[in-house]
Amino acid sequence: MIGASTIRKEGRGKVMGSARYTDDVELPGCLVGVTVRSRCARGILRGITFGEGVPWDAITVVTAADIPGKNFVAGHVDDQPFLVPLGGTIAHAEQPVLLLAHADRAVAEKARRLVRLEVEELPPLLDIEEALACVRVIHGERNILKEIRIAKGDPDPVWAGAAHVVEGEYRTGAQEQLYLEPNAMIGTVERGAEGLEVTVSGSLQCPYYVHEALRHLFGIPGERVRVVALEMGGAFGGKEDYPSVIAGHAALLALKSGRPVRIAYDREEDMAATTKRHPSRTRIRSAFDGEGRLLALDIDFALDGGAFTTLSPVVLSRGALHAAGVYACPAVRILARAVATNTPPCGAFRGFGAPQSLFAIERHMDVAARRMGMDPVDLRRINFLREGDTMATGQVMREDPGLEGLMDRAMGEIHYRDLQKAYAVRNAWDDPVKRGVGLSVFMHGCGFTGSGEATMASVAGVEGLEDGSVAVLAASTEMGQGKNTVFCQIVAETLGLPVDMVDMAEVDTKFVPNSGPTVASRSTMVVGRILEDAARGLRLALVQGGFLAEPYGPGEFREAVRKARRSLGSLKAYGQYQANPGFAWDDKNYRGDAYPNFSWACYAAAVAVDLATFEVKVEDFATVQEVGRVVNPTLATGQIQGGVAQGIGWGLWEEVTFREGRMANNQLTNYIIPTSADLPHIRVAFLEGGSPFGPGGAKGIGELPMDGPAPALLNALRDALGDLRLDEVPMTPERILNRLEEARHA
Repeated sequence: MIGASTIRKEGRGKVMGSARYTDDVELPGCLVGVTVRSRCARGILRGITFGEGVPWDAITVVTAADIPGKNFVAGHVDDQPFLVPLGGTIAHAEQPVLLLAHADRAVAEKARRLVRLEVEELPPLLDIEEALACVRVIHGERNILKEIRIAKGDPDPVWAGAAHVVEGEYRTGAQEQLYLEPNAMIGTVERGAEGLEVTVSGSLQCPYYVHEALRHLFGIPGERVRVVALEMGGAFGGKEDYPSVIAGHAALLALKSGRPVRIAYDREEDMAATTKRHPSRTRIRSAFDGEGRLLALDIDFALDGGAFTTLSPVVLSRGALHAAGVYACPAVRILARAVATNTPPCGAFRGFGAPQSLFAIERHMDVAARRMGMDPVDLRRINFLREGDTMATGQVMREDPGLEGLMDRAMGEIHYRDLQKAYAVRNAWDDPVKRGVGLSVFMHGCGFTGSGEATMASVAGVEGLEDGSVAVLAASTEMGQGKNTVFCQIVAETLGLPVDMVDMAEVDTKFVPNSGPTVASRSTMVVGRILEDAARGLRLALVQGGFLAEPYGPGEFREAVRKARRSLGSLKAYGQYQANPGFAWDDKNYRGDAYPNFSWACYAAAVAVDLATFEVKVEDFATVQEVGRVVNPTLATGQIQGGVAQGIGWGLWEEVTFREGRMANNQLTNYIIPTSADLPHIRVAFLEGGSPFGPGGAKGIGELPMDGPAPALLNALRDALGDLRLDEVPMTPERILNRLEEARHA
């Protein structure tokens, strides 16, 4: 089964329209919940007034005073309230202040517009530079949400003796996840014999994150909280932590009203209020010898975390750990900081900090090569990590990642050298369309950073059902990435069964164990491996119990499960994550093995720029990646193509525009994303290396394709347009025009 392009498990329901999303679920007596939000970026909440025009006695109103437990969203730091209390600080625009619910959506919406917040406004802090300069202090003593330092050797003595020292600054903007289905959640609260019993179902990535948040919000034991993941129309990280907020709001309204309550954001509210990719600023100083060998790297990496800590510490961590890229360097210093500002909190997004820092280092290597008079391809080849080299944390490359092979294959796929020669000739013509080709080489760490997986100690299982088939028990969610299918393939392969004898159990915290969040390119590699162990346990139990004799066929297995259930009552087997022997991580000093392994890739892009309109057209895009054993080639190809499409959007068009801390273009008419008409055919090739840590040799794949498109595109733009300051994404037509004007007047 592993290696076969089996049909997507939930595909038929989605294609035929029978799949039921949160807004499709019908519940008798269900109310519609809405959220009243602050409009200013910073201030003190002094009062709330309710205007006339709706029957307020028929509307459920929830304020912070109604919260039965703790008024914070459980996370790395408990600094984000569910609702701003009277006299409390408003830390960003769109911050939730008040909740309303009514049976009629129109009445609820009208009531929302009649609520007036009396706010004593304060001057906000709105960007990274202001935060680092402490123009105003809004968090701690220095506006720092998290600071990480990584050191390998000492760069300081190197600069004076280096043949070349190259400095650069690179910036990336916020990005909207723009999943198809906006956030939606249904809450119910019942009063049982032991007290409150809270159930929330909806569109969410991490059921046990929501479970933890509700436990604190209501101040009740975990066994009285139940979270159910419904069909989900995409997430990309945007439903990792924010669903805890909306789940809490729906449940609070349910508690106050005594009825189920659904909160379903429309597109504008979802875009304005929920998390985005962290904007970044990276400064790099690099030293090279006369042959182009890297001698030192000094990297200052900063992220705008927004008003609350949320996931910024771990996003920063992954960004810092990828900041030196795929290069061997004897002296590396990385200072990474996530700062607080008065913008809505940023959060997870495919790539999780790595796209920002990899954009910087991959642009910088191109800039450095050209300043040294070298071919960027040759400079990369000289400095690639190889077996025995160490990364910035001291992690030893136990195997050669094969980066030269990846790069050569990608260059061959796109005919890189032929295009370079042809474009050099054509770009000299009097033609307003200029063309260029560029590439990037990069990696993505698989699974949680450092000791994260060991700390989580995830559990997953399998269950033999009454009809003799097998159910997969895991809290990992399906958000379009193909987890349902891949998990079933792994279990079927382990048990020697056809994949149609294995299916997923509903993701419901009442019935499935905590297999960890669906993040960090960990589902296939980490949870898949746990399921492999669980499936082996099930087979062993059947054999040792005398229910099954090996070898066996599907019919014998099915009958054995039926017999075992009749004899034992139920038939389940579980596996738990086991730390990889020989790997060690020092979280305090950021030393050691940051990830058990990495996926590696090279992407190459060919672009055309119209100098009349400054429009960029991506004419060709080739991807070559080593992701271990490919479990399902069709799904893996889709993952790569989808991720590259998002990366192209981030690199060229997608720009979140803030005005006084509020998203100004929170509509699909003015937030520009690529459509199929804007994209080239994205060619995908896999070089299968294998991994001892994943099922059948599989590694993580989901986030890798977000890391490489932006630098490959801007390196191609440099090839097309010459020596411009191409240091920022998105590189919109306006920015290209400005950079050309800047170059002309230099």
